[in-house]
Amino acid sequence: MDYLEVTAKFDNTGRIIPISFIWDGRKINIDKVSDMRPAASLKQGGQGMRYICRTGSTVYYLFCDEQRWFLERIG
Repeated sequence: MDYLEVTAKFDNTGRIIPISFIWDGRKINIDKVSDMRPAASLKQGGQGMRYICRTGSTVYYLFCDEQRWFLERIG
């Protein structure tokens, strides 16, 4: 499993919201986070907070597992 460098912010309720990540040396900005919930990754085997994120037309799961982030493509 490859872990990512993620930039995130805290909202006014204390939730962590990812705003960008580094993939293949490039910074990818997250356009929208549509859902956040505790969940397990069925493909990678980890678990933690799962964010459903959209960048352009690409939708994926971004997981935060014990302060380490990894990506799982949907579909």
